[in-house]
Amino acid sequence: MLAVINARLETLTNGVIEEGTLLVKDGKIAELGADVKVPEGAKVIDAKGRTITPGIVEAHSHAGINEKGIGSAGSDANEGTSPITPWCHAKDGINMLAADFDEFREAGITATGVLPGSANLLGGTAVAVKTKNTAIVEEAIFAEIGMKSALGQNPKGKYGRANKAPSTRMGNAALLREALLKAQQYTNKKDAGEDVKFDKTMESLVPVMKKELPILIHCHRADDIVTAIRICKEFGLKYTLEHVTEGYLVVDHILENDSLCAVGPTMFYGSKVENRERDFRTPIAFSKAGVRFCFTTDHAVIAGRHLRTTAGIAVSWGMDRDEALKAITLYSARHMGQDHRIGSLEVGKDADFVIWSGDPLCFLTHADVTVVEGNVVYEREVL
Repeated sequence: MLAVINARLETLTNGVIEEGTLLVKDGKIAELGADVKVPEGAKVIDAKGRTITPGIVEAHSHAGINEKGIGSAGSDANEGTSPITPWCHAKDGINMLAADFDEFREAGITATGVLPGSANLLGGTAVAVKTKNTAIVEEAIFAEIGMKSALGQNPKGKYGRANKAPSTRMGNAALLREALLKAQQYTNKKDAGEDVKFDKTMESLVPVMKKELPILIHCHRADDIVTAIRICKEFGLKYTLEHVTEGYLVVDHILENDSLCAVGPTMFYGSKVENRERDFRTPIAFSKAGVRFCFTTDHAVIAGRHLRTTAGIAVSWGMDRDEALKAITLYSARHMGQDHRIGSLEVGKDADFVIWSGDPLCFLTHADVTVVEGNVVYEREVL
């Protein structure tokens, strides 16, 4: 058993506990409060004068699948041989020994959604990963979280340059609809007990058609956002919107459709026409309107360690401080469909938390200790 004592506990769901104690048993939060007794024999960490929050959650990253710093040798996020590759699976491209995960642990990131890239209209299955010290990806993955999709410049640019479809936004939508329609028909036949010939593309989309997995749609421009919502409504799909750079232009439409959004990366110059306006207008507009969203760095587009910096800057733009913290913890967990396990300090949830040297949204603050499922995975060496 692990006990962390004398800590300021920001639970995110049940207020702040001053001079509190957090007990961990079997990888779960067993107890927390101001009057918790430490069992005899427990390992004790004294967090006097420091703050504990749930671990930071990066809902949309390419950690270990587009490895930082090694170029094409570590680029495994896009199967660029066809715009329709839902049969790919992120777990088969993740290197848990990549430097990305070291950086995440040092930054207090305890969980991340690892997604295939955005070159394809349907790119493959995304997974939720704990930042454990392990070489075995199955020990780190704790859920499948969706089917990656992409609209806009990336797919039409990649295949259009090769004189293949899609080469336009019309082509993007048409090919995506075609794949979904075929998957719908395939699923209906299977459900009716008909004898259907196995098809790897169709089979991989069955969980999407049955709403067991959401489709995670890369969309920066306002028109791509609207197209994503339109297509998902046509097929009755669960979905999330990823990036939504121009979301501030269609706030009411997003709110009307109760769309979950991952906003970002914001701390980055416009790398192409469709995201050249990126700044903090969208998260501020979303926050004021009540749109459900989290922040993302899209690591390694922006290094994941800057996720909490992103939230801090949003506060300087006028976002409520506690809401900004939730947008990199609880709301990120919700975006991945995992808020029942992670994202807040609650009894029964996974013991994923960080001991901070100060306010986690302050630029000068360090992650002193990062804990994943009750195990210390990083401890800062004080120079």
